[in-house]
Amino acid sequence: MKSFIASVVKALQVRSIQFIITTSFTLVTVLVMLFVGVMLYSKFSETAEQNAYLNTQQILEQVKYNLDSYLNAMTQIFELVDDKIRNNQGGSDGKLNEQLEAIVETRKDIVSIAVFSRSGELLTATPARQMRNHTQITEQSWFRSAIEDPHNLSFSLPHVQNLFKGEYPWVVSMSREITVKGSHGDIPAVLLVDVNFKEIDELCQRVGLGKKGYVYIIDLVGNIVYHPQQQLIYVGLKNENRALALKHSYGSYVEEAEGDKRLITIKTIDPLGWKIISVSYMDEIVTTKKEISRFIFWLLIFVIVIVLLVLSYLSEKISRPIKMLERSMEQVEQGDFSVNHPITGSHEVQQLSLRFHLMVGKVRDLMNQNIRDQEAKRKSELEVLHAQINPHFLYNTLNSVVRMVGIGKNEDVITTITSLSKLFRISLSRGKSMITIQEELEHVRHYLIIQKMRYKQKFEYEITAEEEVLPCKTLKLLLQPIVENAIYHGIEQMADPGMIHIKASKSDGKVLLEVKDNGLGMSSQVREQVMAGTYKSNSGSGVGVNNIHERIRLSFGEGYGLEIESEIETGTVVKLWIPHVQDES
Repeated sequence: MKSFIASVVKALQVRSIQFIITTSFTLVTVLVMLFVGVMLYSKFSETAEQNAYLNTQQILEQVKYNLDSYLNAMTQIFELVDDKIRNNQGGSDGKLNEQLEAIVETRKDIVSIAVFSRSGELLTATPARQMRNHTQITEQSWFRSAIEDPHNLSFSLPHVQNLFKGEYPWVVSMSREITVKGSHGDIPAVLLVDVNFKEIDELCQRVGLGKKGYVYIIDLVGNIVYHPQQQLIYVGLKNENRALALKHSYGSYVEEAEGDKRLITIKTIDPLGWKIISVSYMDEIVTTKKEISRFIFWLLIFVIVIVLLVLSYLSEKISRPIKMLERSMEQVEQGDFSVNHPITGSHEVQQLSLRFHLMVGKVRDLMNQNIRDQEAKRKSELEVLHAQINPHFLYNTLNSVVRMVGIGKNEDVITTITSLSKLFRISLSRGKSMITIQEELEHVRHYLIIQKMRYKQKFEYEITAEEEVLPCKTLKLLLQPIVENAIYHGIEQMADPGMIHIKASKSDGKVLLEVKDNGLGMSSQVREQVMAGTYKSNSGSGVGVNNIHERIRLSFGEGYGLEIESEIETGTVVKLWIPHVQDES
């Protein structure tokens, strides 16, 4: 009876594994098919949208070309009128009027040509019409633009021409300051050419961007030059995101407005500075998304049915060795990393078992390595803490202070005590192990001030740093032990005054901290012992060079650390490489 129950339980376990395998493979297949379907759908949509973007840009480029051509033609006519007026020998000469009338008759889109004095007096007009009263010419925007910028041709926003009695057409005014020849010499004046805005309106209305798309134009500061729904804009029933167009001179951008996703394409008319903006609706760009999604859905259903039939067969063959592998994993889950049971079965399962055991071995090695690294890191942190309050350095400094008090050097006493307090404040850093490079340089500067007080004129120092690296993060107390070694081992035994140069800069995407002295230097053998941590000295920092090197590598990785370049009787250069990490504050 017991054996029967055990066989039933075992069979159920095998069936359970088969179900898991079948379900897992089916799920993976479904996910892969979904991924492929989504990729196909996305690629199709992206291609359609790119074609729509390109088509929109081509349409807008054609509009820009037409407007450029039209505005260039208007500019040439303005220059022609200016030339006729400049070459005229009398301001109201009949021949000039005939020439201007001929120009107006040639171009039906020119509404009027007029010349005004700087005081606003009408000098000549074509066609000749009577001016309206109280027009205040000098207050007109086109007049002010011509006076304020006399050398450039100014284009106004569309407006109703209300200077002359009779018709009041919708125009764009071109104006510029000119000189006319009078009886007493050249007279400054303003030339005004009004162009019928209907031509620009028709150029923009010919554009087809779907059922809802349209084109509008703004000037340099965002004022509407043309809009197919201009009346709605003026009464506040419609609004355009002109800030986006002002920010960009060209390109295509997608935005959401009033619940619709819209494609915004921008072109700039040079040198006028007007911007043509096309608005296309994304729901009109791609119309076959539903058909693609329906096809992918039925294809997915068909593939799932086939996969279920195939996997039901395959799961039977691989379920048993998978169960053995599961037991090995359970042992690892319980903390037993000594698992090493070879599993037979299909080639794939054997490879999986092999990789699993290799992975367990690597995890075991990494855990042991991590323990060793953590122990080394804790040891270095304890040594750094010890170096923060170095009793020997503190004793020597206070002893120097006592001597300076005894001989009355109060200012030196204040300087030394101030630097000592700031040095210990930065050294403690509220218990933080990371400080900014600016703080690290400040720490070593105060240390050098104190040492210079002790050693009188034994050495000079210089600290330079690039502004870019000052906010970067670094381990604290990296430079002070290096500088201390430079003083005790390099400069103290010299007959001549020494020089210590500390520099912080960015190089190859990393931060380089460099301590250079002109001291006694060291041999290559000593340098190797210092880097290996085997060099013994009775003086110097409590934190050795090798310890600093290991601190950097433990904190930042193998690509960083410390380098030493030195020659006997020449000096020593110590380079510390750390990552370029900005301070979040």
